[in-house]
Amino acid sequence: MNLKQLRLGLWVLVGLVAAGLVVFLWQESKTEQPAFSQTSLGTIGGPFNLTASSGKPFSSAELNGKPAAVFFGFTHCPDVCPTTLARLTKLRRDLGKGNDALSIVFISVDPERDTPAEVDTYMKLYDTPVIGLTGTPAQIEQVKKQFGIFSRKVEQPGGGYSVDHTATVILLDRNGQFSSTIAMEEGNDVALAKLRRITA
Repeated sequence: MNLKQLRLGLWVLVGLVAAGLVVFLWQESKTEQPAFSQTSLGTIGGPFNLTASSGKPFSSAELNGKPAAVFFGFTHCPDVCPTTLARLTKLRRDLGKGNDALSIVFISVDPERDTPAEVDTYMKLYDTPVIGLTGTPAQIEQVKKQFGIFSRKVEQPGGGYSVDHTATVILLDRNGQFSSTIAMEEGNDVALAKLRRITA
C-alpha cells in the first residue's frame, strides 16, 4: 500500500468514526431525562386548583407566606420520585429550621392512577409533612404547562405503563414566585444553599 492509499484509508476511517458518533449522540438525546422548560422563567408557576391527598380542594394560595419546593412525579415511580422526595425531606432537616420553614409539594403527573387515596398512602411513606396533590387530567395538564413540566405515558411489555417526566424541583419564594430550581445532578451543598436563600 502506497502513501496515497494509506491517507485515503485513514480519512475513510475518520469519516466512519464521525458518522458513528453522530448516530450515538442522536440515540442518546432520545433517551435523556425530559428537561425543565426555561424558555420563559418570568411566567413559571401561577395560581392553580387541584385536589389534596385528603380529598379536599387545594388552592395554590394555601402556599403563600411560605417558600415551597415543588416536584412533579407519580406514585408508581420506581426510583426518581422516591429518591427526590427523600432528598428534599433530608435537605429540609439539614436546614435546621423545622418543617414549617419549607413546604414540600408533590404533584402527580399520573391522574389516571393517582387518586387522592393513592397519593395519601404514598405521602405517608416519608414520615414528614409533604403536600400531595392530584387532579383531573385537564387540571394536571394545565399546571404542568404553567410550571414548564413535561411528561408522557410509556407503555410497558405485558401491559401497564410508566411515565417519563421532568425530574427538576421548582423552588418558589414566600410570595409563590419562581425563585430557582434544583436539578438531580446538583450536589446537596448547592441545593441547600438555594433553600437557605428562599427561607432566609
